[in-house]
Amino acid sequence: MATSTTIILGGGVGGLVTAHELRRRLKKEHRVVLVDREEAHIFWPSLLWLQVGLRERSGIVRELSKLRKKGIEVICREVEAIAPAEMTVTIDGHTLEFDYLVVSLGAQLEKIPELAEAGHNLYTLDGAAAICDTRNSLTQGHLVVVAAGTPFKCPAAPYEAAMLLEHDLRKRQVRDRVTVALYSPETGPGVPEVSAGVRSMVEAKGISYFPEHRLEQVEPLDRTLHFSNGTEAQFDFLVYIPPHVPPQVVLDGGLGGDSGWVQVDRETMETAFPDVFAIGDVTTIGLSMGLPLPKAGVFAHHQAEAVAHSIASRIDGAPEFSTFNGHGECFVEAGGGRAGFGRGNFYAEPTPTIKLHEPGRQWHAAKDAFRKKLVEKVFLIPDLGNKLRRQANSLPWHRLLRPGGRLLWN
Repeated sequence: MATSTTIILGGGVGGLVTAHELRRRLKKEHRVVLVDREEAHIFWPSLLWLQVGLRERSGIVRELSKLRKKGIEVICREVEAIAPAEMTVTIDGHTLEFDYLVVSLGAQLEKIPELAEAGHNLYTLDGAAAICDTRNSLTQGHLVVVAAGTPFKCPAAPYEAAMLLEHDLRKRQVRDRVTVALYSPETGPGVPEVSAGVRSMVEAKGISYFPEHRLEQVEPLDRTLHFSNGTEAQFDFLVYIPPHVPPQVVLDGGLGGDSGWVQVDRETMETAFPDVFAIGDVTTIGLSMGLPLPKAGVFAHHQAEAVAHSIASRIDGAPEFSTFNGHGECFVEAGGGRAGFGRGNFYAEPTPTIKLHEPGRQWHAAKDAFRKKLVEKVFLIPDLGNKLRRQANSLPWHRLLRPGGRLLWN
């Protein structure tokens, strides 16, 4: 029986779900290899709760090495090069061959020294923890949340962050002495109906919202933000979302389109290179209204399931293929144990059809239930038998063999 090797680049939600689904569908002779430069997966949506003390760091981090017990090979090294036409990737100076490749590297966070000096990066574990550790020092003045550029992943996150921090001020009984403002370069988070709903949620809490404000300059010493439209904003406590850019390794590999993000077939998620797929935030998918599909974990999740199904079908020689249909959902944390919930079809014509439900405790509970379900599905280790467990635990990542014993290294 011919065997195959599927390499998945990226250990975020998309990469984890792809690896899990492939391992579940394929016979053990077929190799599933997950590559990430970090040794642990961070459940990114929980950073919002971490920033206000509703989560501990240890509760949202899982070691990727646990996946080896499921028969998934894990390589915690930097991806240095992708050669899709040659069907190879280079990792830590070594070249690996693949039969199928799934690029799930996400978006790279651009480092802006002035922003890092002035405030806290909500989109990193250390940044969210720093917000949590220092927020109690703010008892008066101006709290500002700013998105430094578009696109950015999880369009609702800046709005959620502002509402959660506003509620935290109320709990600490200092809200009447602290103004809260949100600045964003976009006109709103997503399609018009959703934007209007989220905006009303934000403004109902007394948060000043300034759309279409593109950050141009930061003065850390003066605690001032300058925007391209000529306006300024003073801050005493700054929470920021940094600009997002495509990973350089994707650009160097010729996978980036005109925008730099990977262009894919919006249903199969296959790139212009056969058997090379891309999912999640690293991709760009145009919608009928002229905007791209939002960069959100829920889409990476659904895309991963479809791609894993398709790859497994190709390996098994079956004509059955799965597609991503553009459906998605999103929880919008509003503070106080409440959340809104949006769901719909982003591929609908002539415009996406999305419904946003009013904030309620049931949606907040549903978001946490989703987190637990995903973590348990991916990291819960089934009884694979002692032989397979020993194979998964003992296989060194630098000795990956193709059928017949030929080393993958060139």
